[in-house]
Amino acid sequence: MRKPTSPFTLALALGLAAFRLQAQAPPDPTPAPAAADAKQVEELKKRVEELENKTEQGEKRTEKLEKKSALDRVNFTGDFRFEAHTIRADVAPRFDGLKFQNNLVNTLFYFGSTGHPPQSLDEVGKFIAQNYANYLYFTNNLTFSQLKSAVGMFTPQMQQQLFPMLMSNTHVDGYSHDNDILYTSRLRLRLKANVSKDIDFDARLSMYKVWGDSTGVQVYSGGATQINFDGTTAGVPNSDILRVERAYFDWKNMFSTPLYLSIGRRPSTGGAPLNLRQDEMRGGTPLGSVVDYQFDGITLGYHVSDESTVRICYGVGYESGFGNGEVLKLPADRLKDAHLFGVNWDIYSTEKMFIQATWAHAFDLPDGFNGLLVLPNDPVTGAPINAPVVLRFTPSKNLGDLDLGSLLLIRRDGPLDWFVSGNISQSHPENVTTPFGGLFADPFDVPETHTGWMVYAGVRLNLKQDRTKIGFEYNHGSQYWFNFALAEDDILGPKTSTRGDVYEAYVTHRITKNFIGKLSFIHYDYAYSNSGFPLGAPKNLDETPVLGFPAYKNASMVTLGLTARF
Repeated sequence: MRKPTSPFTLALALGLAAFRLQAQAPPDPTPAPAAADAKQVEELKKRVEELENKTEQGEKRTEKLEKKSALDRVNFTGDFRFEAHTIRADVAPRFDGLKFQNNLVNTLFYFGSTGHPPQSLDEVGKFIAQNYANYLYFTNNLTFSQLKSAVGMFTPQMQQQLFPMLMSNTHVDGYSHDNDILYTSRLRLRLKANVSKDIDFDARLSMYKVWGDSTGVQVYSGGATQINFDGTTAGVPNSDILRVERAYFDWKNMFSTPLYLSIGRRPSTGGAPLNLRQDEMRGGTPLGSVVDYQFDGITLGYHVSDESTVRICYGVGYESGFGNGEVLKLPADRLKDAHLFGVNWDIYSTEKMFIQATWAHAFDLPDGFNGLLVLPNDPVTGAPINAPVVLRFTPSKNLGDLDLGSLLLIRRDGPLDWFVSGNISQSHPENVTTPFGGLFADPFDVPETHTGWMVYAGVRLNLKQDRTKIGFEYNHGSQYWFNFALAEDDILGPKTSTRGDVYEAYVTHRITKNFIGKLSFIHYDYAYSNSGFPLGAPKNLDETPVLGFPAYKNASMVTLGLTARF
């Protein structure tokens, strides 16, 4: 049904008709027939209606373009992953280091009060019971520096006499640790926006939780990922809180050159080759075998060619001058900030081959980073904390510097992807230890420089036009190997941090283009303790070492997962 003509349109048509009749009127003053006038008016009305329709359609097209432009300012994508895990593990036999330390503190109290060493731990216990008020005063005011000084006064002969007694009740047999079923959910939302011609914004918000737990704080039992650090909140199951995993801008083609600048919370997790096992694109700038950790920083990059890019990176690992009670400390007691500096070089990057090198240096590494945890034992006295509470862990000392280096080669040959990676770490310690130890040294040791290494290799077979992928990976870390990989997405602990051997096999299948299923098996065979920690001396787990907390001897996990990407 044709839309009725508006009065304005009709008046316009009549005016145009009159103008046209006047312009075309012959010199003969005889008026034209009325039928001809009516026909011309009708034609003009049709033309005006056609013009209105075209104008209306144009306006609608303009509105759509404006709407699309507004929506395109921020582009949302993301993924949701569900996983079910079955875990089987064996905990190594050990001598309980915290119990040994508690025996030591109790013996020091006895020795200081009586002036002579005890003959047995029972004698110490009875003396404490009889002088409990004095004992509480002693332990409540004991500092680690005082404890360290007291131990330093023991002669080798006294140590030989006392230490067997202090160790006598600390042995813990090995045992199994199994979890038949553990469910996790992970949600990641990515936001991208084109700010202007050469400036882009990119961010990712993440929620990662274990079913039945949203506390955000775990009871510490010796694992490298059990402290709620700034760098691990999105990579380790935490809570149902949506957190900012990364947020930064890229300023490309600076001053019409191949330079670019990127500032913000860095894309420093999920780097190559870790993305292969997840059937994902490369997610982080640095190599995942040395850096898989969230941090804030700056990158200055230069595109050498279409196949090569070099980047200089800077970051802050620990800010000592904010929120750490710095005003309450004397200048001599304040810590230095921990700064990170590195170079990432994509030496050669094509669809068939990728070669990258990463070098990183950590300045003034502290004995941990700000975090939350529940401690079951006092780290100074070794005594159990009878009412565990959430504690804010704050570093107490700068321990020294650390170097990390890595070289990676990835190739695609026909249906086969394969990679090999060599990695090295080296410590440059200060002569400093804390209740948790020094750089690769126990609390009462003198730290020394140590070099560690790790090799990492894998192969992936791509079938059915890349819909099905079957992979196998292996890595081995030496006794003193360390990397910044606490945000690595492995429930049992970062596999690339392992001091020992790790074997992993997996199958991924794209049920649809954006709906992926995965079945994987991973096995850890630990040779040394403290994997993933720069603190404390790594101990041979075959020799029943003295350990402050339990350590896995071996562990296996089967995982079934489904991921929806949108």
